[in-house]
Order: sequence, then structure tokens, then C-alpha cells
Amino acid sequence: MYQHLPTALFSAEQARQLDQTVIRNGIPGIKLMKRAGYAVFQKILSHWPGKPLTVFCGSGNNGGDGYIVAALAAEGRLPVRVIQMSSPGKLGGDARTAFQYARDAGVPMVPFSDCLDLSAGVVVDAMLGTGFSGEVREPFAQAIRLINHSGLPVVAVDIPSGLSANTGAANGPAVEANLTVTFIALKQGLFTGRGPALGGELVYSDLRVSEQILAAEPHTAYRLELDPLRSTLLAPRRRDAHKGAFGHVLIIGGDRGFGGAASMAAEAALRVGAGLVSVATQPEHVTALLARRPELMVRAVTSGQQLRPLLARATVLVAGPGLGRSPWSEQLLQQVLDTALPVVLDADALNILSEARLTSGHLPSNWIITPHPGEAARLLGITVEAVEADRFAVVRALQQTFQCAVVLKGAGSLVCLDPGLPVAVCTGGNPGMASGGMGDVLSGIIGGLIAQGLSPDMALPLAVCLHTEAADRAAVEGERGMLATDLLGPLRHLVNP
Repeated sequence: MYQHLPTALFSAEQARQLDQTVIRNGIPGIKLMKRAGYAVFQKILSHWPGKPLTVFCGSGNNGGDGYIVAALAAEGRLPVRVIQMSSPGKLGGDARTAFQYARDAGVPMVPFSDCLDLSAGVVVDAMLGTGFSGEVREPFAQAIRLINHSGLPVVAVDIPSGLSANTGAANGPAVEANLTVTFIALKQGLFTGRGPALGGELVYSDLRVSEQILAAEPHTAYRLELDPLRSTLLAPRRRDAHKGAFGHVLIIGGDRGFGGAASMAAEAALRVGAGLVSVATQPEHVTALLARRPELMVRAVTSGQQLRPLLARATVLVAGPGLGRSPWSEQLLQQVLDTALPVVLDADALNILSEARLTSGHLPSNWIITPHPGEAARLLGITVEAVEADRFAVVRALQQTFQCAVVLKGAGSLVCLDPGLPVAVCTGGNPGMASGGMGDVLSGIIGGLIAQGLSPDMALPLAVCLHTEAADRAAVEGERGMLATDLLGPLRHLVNP
């Protein structure tokens, strides 16, 4: 879905600034608009040759791109019509020039009506564009509902209407595109939240803007890519290596009835190459964990006091998988909070932390927290809806609140390592990951990488990429019914490139 794309991602404001920079460097706005329209039209021809087009045009530059698409279709003798979402009198600048171009090409144009017939062809969404923010108002909301209910292929120009370029959220109806052709600046909202679902196949065109101009513009986020991380961080092992050189992960979790979570985290740590992995868990889980994976060292722990000697032998701690929220859970987590070791906190460890029942200030900088939206909401004292309304702001708020590295899980997981750095976006993964245990596997991967000598800041981006790529490989057999343990086989191959 995201092949051959730049890594830098931009906010809507940065995208507008980049457009202005390009224009100041000698490319007129109308020329950029014609290039954008041509890029969209060529993709339509390659995907749906000969199909009639219905182009929904707004009043801004996004609408101008749509008028160019319509003009090119008319010039190519392709059946086409424009649905005008606002009066042509509201058009200005380059968008008005594009409208005149389409009118001169003989494109039929009609005002939008909710009685519009959408029964054939391809729909082109050129209504709201990157500058959209807030709530979708009428008649755009009705137009979006009509497009989505048509069953026709939909091509979005630059960004689906109704999707926020900044946040990846949709406040009201949003166009569900099969294909999005985006230009010059990749918009960060396309890659997280609702963005991946609404954008469909994503195609990028730089509109022949020089790489120097693109590289010089500041960006707020960037796409993670697995291969550069692997080549940099997973060096071949020395021939005289021994298990002691690759660290000791201690998994702390598995309250009564939840031993499976600790087991999955532990096995994931083993599969990415940790030298030793121990599990501190309730006595009732010891036999089952050893039977499933005899390479583990499993210790029955009934109190925080019993955990202390295990902490002394560990390189890194993973606390939370199946931890529960009992007095036993709190005792163990309090011991974890008092350690100076690198720590990965997940699941119920985050829930206990959010309840402020344990003594801790902010977490040390060598720690990592991995909340999903529900856990993030509890940690910040907000709603899940507020989390999803601006995932970029939330991951930064978590980092600033707890002063440690953060991954906000979900569609387009976000990684924030430092307030002064761009947010990293993981664009891998699939809906098959919406099942229990996936987070446990991720926490084990992170712990296993830190055990081998990677800093938390290095381990976290690599782990997130390994996790989603393993899931994508497992999904070859089908997304529905995919299990967290299905990722363990691909993981071994991925860490041995």
C-alpha cells in the first residue's frame, strides 16, 4: 500500500508552506495544478480505462485540481461531468483558471443535488482537500454519504474529503476512497487513525518539484521503514558469541488466569534473539509455561519481596503482560518502579500506573510505555474519543507527561522518543492484528532487542516495524483468525535478514 513513498510527513500548515516555497522558486500555481490533475487522470486511466467520470469539485485549490481532471477527460473524449459543490463565483485564483479550462473543454457542470444519480463510472473527490478542519458541513456531508453509498470506485485528490491532514481523524462523514493521489508533501493524517482506511491505495507524485526544495522544508513526522533499521541495528553475530552476550529479559506478569500473556511476551523475546528469558509469574502457571517453552526460566513469585533477587540478574524488564490489577500485581509493579533497569510497561502495568496507587514520579528516560488508545486515555485522564481525535498530540502529551519513550498503538502506530524530534509513524500492519495477545508480543520484542544492547530509543522503532511486518507475513494466510502466536515464526526470519 505504501511503496515508493518519501519518508517525511507534513502537517497541513507545513504542506501549504511547502506549496508557497515551490511557487516562489519559479513554478506557478496553475502549472502545479495542471500537473496534479494530470497525475490523477493518468492513475484513473490505468486503473479504470474508459470509465465515465463524475468529478465533485469544491471551491478551493482541491476543486481546481478536479476541474483539471475533468478537462483532461473531456479532451480525451472520455464521458465526464462536474458536480459543483459551490457557486463558480466563489472560485478564485488558480482554481478559477482551472474552472475556465474545464468550461472551455466543454465539460458539463451541474450544481450538487441529493437526487444525483451515481450509478456508473468512477467518482473523483476534489471537494475539501488538505485545508479542511473541523466538522463537515452541508452540502458536503450529504455528498460524501452519497459517494460512499454509491458502490462506485472513488479516487481522492490529495486527501479524502472529511479526513484531517493533521490528525488522521474524521469529524463526521468522510470519503472512503479506493485510491488517493497525493502531491508534493505527504500529509501525516493519511497514515494514522482513520487515514489508512479512508485513503485506500496511496499514490504519490512530487509534481516534478526538486528534491532539494522538498528536503529543506521542516517536517513534523516521518514514516518508519524496516530495512534501514535492520541493516543499521541488527549486525551479524560474532562467531564466538555466547548467550551471556545477548542479555537477560525478565517478564513480570501472568496473574491467575492470565499466564498466556506472559508466555507470548517471553517467547517473542526469545525469537528476536535474547540470550536468556525468565518469567516471574503466579505459581499455577509455572508448569504450563515450561511445557510450552522449555527454553524459558520460570519462577513462581507470590510477593514483591520474592521478585527482588530476579531483578538483580536481569538486563531489562517487561512488566504488564497478564499482570492483572490485584494486590499481587501492585506489589510486583512497585518493585519494578524502584529499579534503575530499562523497563517496558504494557497492559495492566499501565492501568495500575494510571490509578496513581503506587509511588512514582515520572518514569526514567530509559523506560518505554506502549499504550493502546484505551490505556492512553486512562493515563492522561481523557476519553478514547479524545485520543483518536488527535493521535499526534496525544503521543507527545504522553511523552512529556512521563518523560520516556512512547508508542501509541493502533492503525498507524506512533512513536515519540523526544519532544524535540519528529514523531515516527509505523505504516505496516493489518486488521488481523485486532486480536488478543498482539501487544504482549510487541512488548516481548522490545525487551528482547534491548537485552541485546540496543538503547530503548533504538529498540522501539525497530520493534514496532518487526511486529507489523511479522503480522503482514502471517496475514498471507488470511487476516481473519490470525493469532498473536502466528507472528513468532516470521519474527525469527525477520531478525536474520
